[in-house]
Amino acid sequence: MAVTHVTAIRNGLANYVVDAIDAGSGAGYIQFQTSGNTEVATCAFSDPAFGSASSGTATASAISDDTSATGGTVAKARFFDSNNTEVLACSVTATGGGGDIEITSTAVGAGDTVSVSSLTYSAPS
Repeated sequence: MAVTHVTAIRNGLANYVVDAIDAGSGAGYIQFQTSGNTEVATCAFSDPAFGSASSGTATASAISDDTSATGGTVAKARFFDSNNTEVLACSVTATGGGGDIEITSTAVGAGDTVSVSSLTYSAPS
């Protein structure tokens, strides 16, 4: 049998993770990176970054665009609080590629605008 969590625990886990992004005096951010850890683009979260979890899932508030991306091929994303402390990391692929985050294209040109239209964090069930 696999480990499972009841909804109240899943909500608590999700809230703990997304609340960590709010640590510090300002907004946290999501940084898209190459496989070699080079920044491709950085988008700032609202403060607070996410609403309260429901059914183990928290939905991000508005996320600011990066209107002048560094550019490169996105392979992963890292989430940081406003003190630049890493909270979590995940894979990124093109839509349909099965990554934790799927984006339209992983190829980002220098100076491009990178937008995140929606984002959720789900605690494991």
